[in-house]
Amino acid sequence: MARLRSRVSDVMTLRPDIIAKGPRDWRAPPNLADFDNARATFTWDAARRELAGLPGGGLNIAYEAVDRHLNTAARDHIALRWIGRRGQRRLISYAELAAHSNRFANVLRALGVDKGERLFLLCGRIPELYIAALGALKNGSVVSPLFSAFGPEPIQTRLAIGEGKVLVTTEALYRRKVAPIRDRLPRLQHVLLVGEDGKTTAVPGTLDLVTLMANAADACEIEPTGAEDAALLHFTSGTTGTPKGALHVHGAAITHWATGRYALDLHADDIYWCTADPGWVTGTSYGIVAPLMHGVTSIIDEAEFDAEHWYQLLQEQDVSVWYTAPTAIRMLMKGGPEAARRYRFPRLRFIASVGEPLNPEAVWWGKDVLGLPIHDNWWQTETGGIVIANTPALPIKPGSMGKPLPGMDAAIVRRREDGAIEEITAPDTEGELALKPGWPSMFRGYLNQEERYRKCFAGGWYLTGDLAKRDADGYYWFVGRADDVIKSAGHLIGPFEVESALMEHPAVAEAGVIGKPDAMVGEVVKAFVSLNSGYTESEALRMELLGHARKRLGAAVAPKEIAFLPVLPRTRSGKIMRRLLKARELGLPEGDTSMLEGSS
Repeated sequence: MARLRSRVSDVMTLRPDIIAKGPRDWRAPPNLADFDNARATFTWDAARRELAGLPGGGLNIAYEAVDRHLNTAARDHIALRWIGRRGQRRLISYAELAAHSNRFANVLRALGVDKGERLFLLCGRIPELYIAALGALKNGSVVSPLFSAFGPEPIQTRLAIGEGKVLVTTEALYRRKVAPIRDRLPRLQHVLLVGEDGKTTAVPGTLDLVTLMANAADACEIEPTGAEDAALLHFTSGTTGTPKGALHVHGAAITHWATGRYALDLHADDIYWCTADPGWVTGTSYGIVAPLMHGVTSIIDEAEFDAEHWYQLLQEQDVSVWYTAPTAIRMLMKGGPEAARRYRFPRLRFIASVGEPLNPEAVWWGKDVLGLPIHDNWWQTETGGIVIANTPALPIKPGSMGKPLPGMDAAIVRRREDGAIEEITAPDTEGELALKPGWPSMFRGYLNQEERYRKCFAGGWYLTGDLAKRDADGYYWFVGRADDVIKSAGHLIGPFEVESALMEHPAVAEAGVIGKPDAMVGEVVKAFVSLNSGYTESEALRMELLGHARKRLGAAVAPKEIAFLPVLPRTRSGKIMRRLLKARELGLPEGDTSMLEGSS
């Protein structure tokens, strides 16, 4: 068995370094066929002219996503195809979505909710969430989605920081999670409840959204908003302390349009599925806004992850563009290729991934099992939209984030001892990934943390906090968060490189790597792995994995210790929480764990 595993691993190392592409690989003509020419000629002003703008002037995300389609053939096209967790179905056209979101805007106006006041969403993936988000944007409200799996404390923290005036939630979530903290939220004036199957019982201190919507008009004049008016508030967790609230503006719609076109290659006839929950930024930017801006049909699946269900959905819904997360891909890989091969996906033409770096083996798995390589891309809550991507026509270097999209200028930099920022031009040299400010979806501040926001910028760059390198062909490669990099015997070791090498072994489903303090070398590399089905924790397997890593990485970089875990701690957006692994290993405070999958 050990010899078999070694042979499988050896075959993996013989894969080509690049997945070349040509017209025969395109199942539709790509929107970005000539990457270099597009980068040379693209301007944000030209992208802005692709949008309609409000009839009286200005810019509003909801208008661009919905109402501008009403005078086009997309008017009666299905915007949302909702699949409930019990198999319910609901189709909502663009015309219907416009009317429903108008009603919600009128509900807010009747309650006295003014432009700029903040509305929070605490729902699963139900139609009311999408309608409320768009209606609130039409009202000029600032929308802040929350994970429905949050417990009372994370909900209270975010509502308090954001000074939420309105909360849209379900009756069940309110009773379990909001009612116990309601008296600690004095600024929360209105709670609008969605009942199970549209039926809400009277709950003191709340309003029935179904009744309010039924009594509201389905026409409204959109609140005049400009490109710099606040639109979205997304919370992101730091290593310690309270969550940061990143503010985004209506001008972000320009980035959503451009990246939906170039990074996700959306065409008007696509059936699109973004698996991200709207409680994090991908589920808003690319689960709500971007697909609607391109007039496509979006699949909204209320159920949680289940491999068989996902394959069935891809097949039955004729999904053509699929945007998901590395964690989900690794879970599908863990289930084996046989499950996928029971289904057919003839319309599926493009798969993209975001949330954390995509290991090379996952890219190849997509090509081998699904018939399509998986295209990794990179961005942050703070960037508001995709920045670096593997686009459909661009050759893929598995493990790379890809290249900066048109309109995005990136560099690798280092901070000198005098504080100045110096650009690194030598290829394959590690440094901090930096972006030239000016793209429309760049965050405009951390709520009530102006100094923290200012520290993100220096020397004319936005400093991302991610370490990366750029190769001679202009592809960017993720190394790790600045605070994740391991310093061992003079070597700087990026955990992602070690994790990817471990994942090449057929026994390993997921890997998380940390630096463990050591008196002799500063830090030693320790890896935590979860195993694929059919493999069992043993000392023999531990030694085999250590040997595999040494062979792939060399003694200086390979882990010195390996521990087995049933599952690795990760955020709800799919990122492995290395800092939590480290805190638990060293007995340190765990910090903010509200974004931890399974936390409450």
